[in-house]
Amino acid sequence: MCAPTDTQPERAPGAAQGDLSNYKKYLDEPDDHAIGHSRGGLTTKIHALTDQLCSPVTLALSAGQASDNPMLWPLLAARCSNSYAPYRLLADKANSHDSTRAQLRRLKIAHTIPERSDQITRRKAKGRNRGRPPGFSGRIYKHRNTVERSFNRLKHWRAVATCYDKYALTYLGGVTLAAIITYHRVRN
Repeated sequence: MCAPTDTQPERAPGAAQGDLSNYKKYLDEPDDHAIGHSRGGLTTKIHALTDQLCSPVTLALSAGQASDNPMLWPLLAARCSNSYAPYRLLADKANSHDSTRAQLRRLKIAHTIPERSDQITRRKAKGRNRGRPPGFSGRIYKHRNTVERSFNRLKHWRAVATCYDKYALTYLGGVTLAAIITYHRVRN
């Protein structure tokens, strides 16, 4: 006589069945999955702090239409909590706000950010009471291309360049993996 066969896998009594972990159980998954509308369609934007060797140090994601300035503070908070080494922030004109500069001064973070043309015009229109322009060194700012070179290295990874992932946590995991491997390739 043949015994009936069971095709179900063996489980311990009381063990959970099925795939109970999904994107709804993660607290860090943004509501919009970091997908936003921009001129290119649905996109996700990667924000990064990089070191002088073009390696990403801190990463974050946002929707494609989001501006860069609000993401500066989470990146700096993650950087400050991981390192006590002094550093200088080189940022583009998107971060050239008076409130951003004041906050960076309060945190004692050295920074080189160019002034936007509308800020220069507004300052000059005030006449004698226009105040001093913020400190800016073109010699130091020339090194800002390390950020662009870092993104170029990340975009060599197909998963990062195409962004086919459905969820932000999955995409961030792929970007982080590419960043870790890039970091170690640069240093070896």
